[in-house]
Amino acid sequence: MKSEDLKFIQPLFDKAVEENKVAGLNLLVCKDNKEIGYWQAGYSNLEEKKVFSRDTICRLFSMSKPITCVAAMILLEEGKLDLGEEVGFYLPQFWNLSVCRGQGKDCKVEKCYKNMLISDLMNMTSGYTYGAWWDGAPKGEWDTTDLINELNNDVASHTFKISTQDFAKRIAKIPLSFEPGSNYSYGMSADIMGAIIEKVSGMKYSDFLKKRIFQPLGMKDTDFYVPSQKQNRFASSYDRQDKGDGTFELKLFSNAHLGISSDMTQAPSFESGGAGLCSTIDDYMTFCKMLVNSGELNGVRILKERTVNYLSSAKLTPKLQECFDRNMEHFAGYTYSNFLRVALNPTSCRALTEQGEFGWDGWLGPYMSVDLKNHLTIVMMMQRCGAGTNDITRKMKNIIYSSL
Repeated sequence: MKSEDLKFIQPLFDKAVEENKVAGLNLLVCKDNKEIGYWQAGYSNLEEKKVFSRDTICRLFSMSKPITCVAAMILLEEGKLDLGEEVGFYLPQFWNLSVCRGQGKDCKVEKCYKNMLISDLMNMTSGYTYGAWWDGAPKGEWDTTDLINELNNDVASHTFKISTQDFAKRIAKIPLSFEPGSNYSYGMSADIMGAIIEKVSGMKYSDFLKKRIFQPLGMKDTDFYVPSQKQNRFASSYDRQDKGDGTFELKLFSNAHLGISSDMTQAPSFESGGAGLCSTIDDYMTFCKMLVNSGELNGVRILKERTVNYLSSAKLTPKLQECFDRNMEHFAGYTYSNFLRVALNPTSCRALTEQGEFGWDGWLGPYMSVDLKNHLTIVMMMQRCGAGTNDITRKMKNIIYSSL
């Protein structure tokens, strides 16, 4: 692969900005530890016409989850964390959980038949969701929405009363949407894992990440907040709104979301393992290169080779795969494990990829991909509400993989 093979990426990005699909975005592609190309387009701040550049700091939201995955795997390698053990052994409040039977706010709530496992958190089979999305949602999902709203108010007001451990205690009281391990539902499992990592390590989650991942790898711009001296590099978030005439406009989004403040000016008490981090494209590429190099980069080993191979091959059981396929139709061809999508049947995927390619995305559109077979890493950043893995992402990936 050569940079000239990827000549269609810049026009793709320029058109996306022109059509108000995004305010700005950038992309970094590396193969065999060499940078193949870097592209950028648009603005990190429309109002001030700040260019979306290589050192722009972006909110990761759910692209925080792969980092939480690696943190958990570090402890697994040390024999301090067991995927098959009950969550209650680490956080006692998770003994005697309750579960919703039926739908609606007034549904019946009973004691769970089985205990939640660490693997249930890692695979999103815990029974916790991201809240109520329809009127018939069970009681637990409405309670989760209330907790998320409280977290949003807490960080938006900069009171920071709710810590990571407080969050875990609060959510443990919320009835699950299903018995642990019986279904798949994307939700707040990684945030609970952050609390577990604190308990196991005896450190604040942010301190553990800095000591075991960020500082060893030199990821100097990755954190749970953006200090004042870096705020000029911090991208704004935008919501794409339909004007009703077939065109769209981008509106500044300044609300808290999933317990993450919009300005991220202060270190939070709730350090969200599922959504709380921010980073730059080069910092996150460093993390991805560590993974594609079987857990080691520049003489620093974070994970062992067998562990990284496990990440690229782990999958849901056949029954749970059916649940994933129903709930995450846009990830056709993929399975899910350890807070990661993993390409299981590439011919069924909606963009070109490789068997075992793994990664994740974020609510604002950041995207990461690690391909061990082709020794390829992809990191893209954008800050558009509800973007996730979108048409720009798929087209970008098609250009790259068709050039291999």
